[in-house]
Amino acid sequence: MASRSPTLTLVVVFVAVYCVELFVGVFGVPKSAFALATPVTLRPWALVTSVYAHGSFGHLLANSVGLVLVGLVLERRTSRERFHLFFLVTGALAGLVQVWITGFFGAGAPVLGASGAIFALVGYVLAGNRVSDTVLSGVPLSGRAQLAVFVVLAAVLTLFTAGRGVALVAHFTGFLSGLLAGRAHLLQP
Repeated sequence: MASRSPTLTLVVVFVAVYCVELFVGVFGVPKSAFALATPVTLRPWALVTSVYAHGSFGHLLANSVGLVLVGLVLERRTSRERFHLFFLVTGALAGLVQVWITGFFGAGAPVLGASGAIFALVGYVLAGNRVSDTVLSGVPLSGRAQLAVFVVLAAVLTLFTAGRGVALVAHFTGFLSGLLAGRAHLLQP
């Protein structure tokens, strides 16, 4: 079944990468080897590995549950390839913005996990459906006004996920990019 479902395939990838993290950890390789940090040019592979790696089993479990809840809904509306590409690109983008912005303010920490990509999937589901199309088409808002509404929605949702060690900038970036992609119906085959 995982071979047909991009969502379940991603869960398998999460578990496999986590097992690799544990295995190489035995040999002294830290989890930070998988994490995205500035300068990105020092570990460019982390653009990919940071999206699929997790800091703890609880982190892995929470992201897997979130992915399954939204991914199974969205995967029916797109192709496997588009789903995987969207997940990777939005996850990498969310991680990049997280490390760049927090680094700019001197609080930069490496980022690890799929939550930015999962928030993008949530944003896509919310903005890329018929109900949203009908509501947004019926309300006379300019493109800038719609963007402002999306930014406020992303900020509110981000604040609800606030906690110690949470990559809030990545959550915001992922959700906002998902809303914009959903509005543009980027995942339609």
